[in-house]
Amino acid sequence: MRFKSFINNLGPGPIIAAAFIGPGTVTVCTLAGVNFGFSLLWALGLSIISTVILQEISGRIGLVTGQDLSQLILNQSGKPLFRIFSMILVLTAIGLGNAAYESGNISGTNLGLQVFWEAPTLNFASFEIQTGNLILGIFAFILLWLGNYKALERVLVGLVIFMSIAFSVTAILTKPDWSAVFGGFVPKWNDDNLPTLVALIGTTVVPYNLFLYASLAKNRWSGADDISWMRRDIAISIILGGLVSMAILMVGAANTSNQISSAIDVSKGLEGVFGSYAKYLMGFGLMAAGLTSSITAPLAAGLVICGIMGWSQEIRSRSMRISMGVIVGLGLLFASLGIKPVQLITLAQLANGVLLPLISGWIIWIASQKSVLGDFRNKPFQTILAVLIWLVTLALGLKSILAVLGVSL
Repeated sequence: MRFKSFINNLGPGPIIAAAFIGPGTVTVCTLAGVNFGFSLLWALGLSIISTVILQEISGRIGLVTGQDLSQLILNQSGKPLFRIFSMILVLTAIGLGNAAYESGNISGTNLGLQVFWEAPTLNFASFEIQTGNLILGIFAFILLWLGNYKALERVLVGLVIFMSIAFSVTAILTKPDWSAVFGGFVPKWNDDNLPTLVALIGTTVVPYNLFLYASLAKNRWSGADDISWMRRDIAISIILGGLVSMAILMVGAANTSNQISSAIDVSKGLEGVFGSYAKYLMGFGLMAAGLTSSITAPLAAGLVICGIMGWSQEIRSRSMRISMGVIVGLGLLFASLGIKPVQLITLAQLANGVLLPLISGWIIWIASQKSVLGDFRNKPFQTILAVLIWLVTLALGLKSILAVLGVSL
């Protein structure tokens, strides 16, 4: 009975896991394993803890207020200039940011597709159009346009399950040195691995997922009475998703390729375990990861844009369809500029890690306000823990900026 009750009350947590296990996760985690072995597993562990805490705050805000984060920004009282600044900041960070991420999602999916089918390239003016990107972008948009949330949820959850099995089994079959694996949970960093460390945190603690979960949670459950179900839902989903990320890093650590620029390059280091089937395994993993994020990124951006503007957030509404279509369209445009997909994805995730402190800091502040959450506001211990996590992400973001500028501390 308890198991049946849990299944019936399972919420949108798996969708959040589907959102952050995208091509960025596969690429960044693989590169982390290739370049630094198991030494950055602790960063993924920190990411899992941070994501569970921040997503719980996000879900709690949605359940108690009956509004998602973008609606709270629109309806907040106080100085008009601050409200306008907040609206512009969120629209810029989530709207344009998700368009950039969408280009990486589509390109990453196409990397996986190339293992099975090399789509032709069309020359138009000064652009080379990858027909694979075009097909996949249109496919993602059709799924979103149809607006069948339940069917969409099943597709995403199914893809995550297949990805989980594929990467977990792959990690085990590479026969890692388990003493070295456990040693990777001891925190350590240096100037060389700092950008990768920040990218690993950014690939899991995704700002737009905070907005997405608040919106989905308030529609899934009836209110504050269901907070306990929400907490179980997000904790289990994020922990399982984080374990998949760790499995991908472990697969990368077993990789012997000298250079990684495509799914085929990633799979070369696995040929000793899987033979010629290695490239098909990685190709499928990238396709599944890319499709999940290609769907969730426009969905999240659409919810944020419509919430901020006060438009309908019903998935089949004109406002949602136009907003999601713009994100997919911009993603396709960015993907056609000739930037290597691996570079595009990695840079997007690094930027994500830098932007995260701005978004998470605001959410933590909202959750501490009695005027917003009443008795369900953050307890002192929760606030302290959340602020510590925020300080860690802030420090990592600042150090990454200084590293790019060539300034040493």
